[in-house]
Amino acid sequence: MEEQYAICRVAIAPIRAEASDQAEMVSQLLFGDGVKVLEKTDRWWKIQNADDNYEGWVDFKQVISYSKSQASGFMAPAAIHNAITAADGSKYYLPAGSNLPGFNNGYCFLADEKFKVEFEPLVVDFNQPIVDIKELALFFKNAPYQWGGRTIFGIDCSGFVQTVFKMAGLKLKRDASQQVEDGDTVDFLSEARCGDVAFFDNEEGRIVHVGILLSNNEIIHSSGKVKIDPVDDQGIYSKELRRYSHKLRIIKRFF
Repeated sequence: MEEQYAICRVAIAPIRAEASDQAEMVSQLLFGDGVKVLEKTDRWWKIQNADDNYEGWVDFKQVISYSKSQASGFMAPAAIHNAITAADGSKYYLPAGSNLPGFNNGYCFLADEKFKVEFEPLVVDFNQPIVDIKELALFFKNAPYQWGGRTIFGIDCSGFVQTVFKMAGLKLKRDASQQVEDGDTVDFLSEARCGDVAFFDNEEGRIVHVGILLSNNEIIHSSGKVKIDPVDDQGIYSKELRRYSHKLRIIKRFF
């Protein structure tokens, strides 16, 4: 079978564990995200995200077949009002981190569809990532926690880390248990710096949480909402719970 590719044509599309609207949302596609099509049914396509190889099912109406040549290094910036205008005058409002495929001279393209970009794109160079990611991380502060989410309107812990790093020019895997496989180990929290990533495990030793260190005593992470909490060698101290909520396992450096 010839390889087939598609691209997300809506602002946000759920990726589900099974081919059903009732199935668990395991992640999301953002506008312009490219995927490889693995399987098709009448309504659902099983896809593999081109950025992180994450697999799941999407409603075929929310993607469109495309050529891999449409990829670009332009994205929606860390802002709320990221509008693009379709040929019929209707608007799409894109989440931060959405791709702008084929961006050129103020327009982006999905196959034969042309959209006017009404904002200044974020220019991302994956060969030279932004080392200082604090401003990008803080943009998501107070975003509500949502399992499988990747936007300011709902985001989970690993989706938060992945999206921030993507906008900085570094592609990470989707889940915390996958992200921890990469990067260089920072031996001690006292040696950590802003932008390092801390991972936390449960009683069985499984990585279940992740966040971005702002310093060696503060972390920004998605737990209830994206927030800043104290962190030390034991883990994250929850101000709301007045106890440690996550046990520190390891720190990784990706830059």
